[in-house]
Amino acid sequence: MSTRTADLSDADDDRLRPCVLPWRSFGAHSSFQGPASTVRCRDDNGLVRAAVQEPGLGRVLVVDGGGSLATALVGDNLAGTAAANGWAGVVVVGAVRDVVALATTPIGVLALGVVPRRGTDGGLGERDVAVAAGGVVVRPGAQVVADEDGVLVDVLHPDISM
Repeated sequence: MSTRTADLSDADDDRLRPCVLPWRSFGAHSSFQGPASTVRCRDDNGLVRAAVQEPGLGRVLVVDGGGSLATALVGDNLAGTAAANGWAGVVVVGAVRDVVALATTPIGVLALGVVPRRGTDGGLGERDVAVAAGGVVVRPGAQVVADEDGVLVDVLHPDISM
């Protein structure tokens, strides 16, 4: 990705909305972009596992974990599966784990924090629904752009590539 989120934000305030959260970068790719696929879950990563096992096709998985830091929704195994299946990145409104391994996994991973406890795997939650992320509604298919400065969502033209 050659254009940075700060530059994109300066160029177009109406179309691109920042997800205002204290993001931390964990994956080997510090910048990534693609159309959103979404999961809403809390402390249960069964739907995250199901999503990353599908072909990613350059998409970004946005996981609304409700900001919970009680359990990790993504770790090295799920991030590795996502990378192998062609996902561009994972944005977690919640926690991740296995950060040493995540740092060498060839995918972008942003999250709010870290916790060693893994999530349950019951499959509770919803897939491909509108989710909240830092004051922005992320709809499936919306273009997501992420780097060390944060996350932007194209709220007006979800299918336009940047």
